Amino acid sequence: MRRREFIALTGAAALWPRAASAQQTDYPSHPVRIVIGFGAGGGTDTVARIVAQKLQENLGGTFLIENKPGGGGRLAPDTVAKSAPDGYTLLGAAAGAMTIGTAIWPNIPYNVFKDFEPISMMADYPLLVVVNKDHPAKTIAELVAWLKANPGKANYPTPSPVFTLPIEAFKIKTGAPATAISYRSSNESVTSLLGNQTAFGFVETPAVVPQVREGNIRALAITTASRIAELPDVPTLAEAGVPDLVAGTWYALMAPAGTPAPIVKKLEAAARKIGASDDYKAKLKSLSGTAIGSSAAELTAQMKSEVERWSAVVKSANIKFE
Repeated sequence: MRRREFIALTGAAALWPRAASAQQTDYPSHPVRIVIGFGAGGGTDTVARIVAQKLQENLGGTFLIENKPGGGGRLAPDTVAKSAPDGYTLLGAAAGAMTIGTAIWPNIPYNVFKDFEPISMMADYPLLVVVNKDHPAKTIAELVAWLKANPGKANYPTPSPVFTLPIEAFKIKTGAPATAISYRSSNESVTSLLGNQTAFGFVETPAVVPQVREGNIRALAITTASRIAELPDVPTLAEAGVPDLVAGTWYALMAPAGTPAPIVKKLEAAARKIGASDDYKAKLKSLSGTAIGSSAAELTAQMKSEVERWSAVVKSANIKFE
């Protein structure tokens, strides 16, 4: 090797740490899009916009939400997995298309553990079993009886398997009939319930609690192991006579595999700071959700645990999804 070439190479090598440091210091230098798999107005969209605003406050720059519904939530992660790993396209991940999707879909177009860099679990929230305020059922027992007496009207809205799977388990446990009707977001699910187009639903709290508080939707039960302080009069499914059915969903930040480590670490640090802030906690609590802000390692561990759990549920119940 010629001396001039050696000097050029060693000089370039010396600049690599500076380049990595600059990536972290300068990020974000232009708008960042956070892609979510559901339409505007749903629970995921609501939480995503809160998180995006908090990222802007903590990191500067602009963080934009891009709604990309389709494929039961699969279109968004598939898009992000194939995007440039430069930190300017992130995934607003939800359980339905990630852990539950891995457990139920035989041909999922991405690998949740290989095609993404985990950043942070930002929030989780339970589901409410709900009906229109004018529905005759005021308890879970009355809902089950109504569904059995009206099989032709027994249907429910679902934009994702995170709702379909627990409702199918509910049907198995109670013997109630119900047909799934697909929607693009939980906001559309709530609209269908308000318009009596669907009979009942399992809907995440950020999307449906405002309508419950206004008296337009009636909550019959919650899918947590114990009652929550924000809705103290709503019984758990176990209290309502349907034991061993606990479900919920979450919102996490992820990036395409290969995204520079300094950028991932900077986002993780910001996410953890956001999760610990009083303002963010208050915003999530108002939606009957829980602020988290986990480490990347904690997010990965939870996802692995959920894939194992839901895979076992699907196998034991012999539930089939396309």
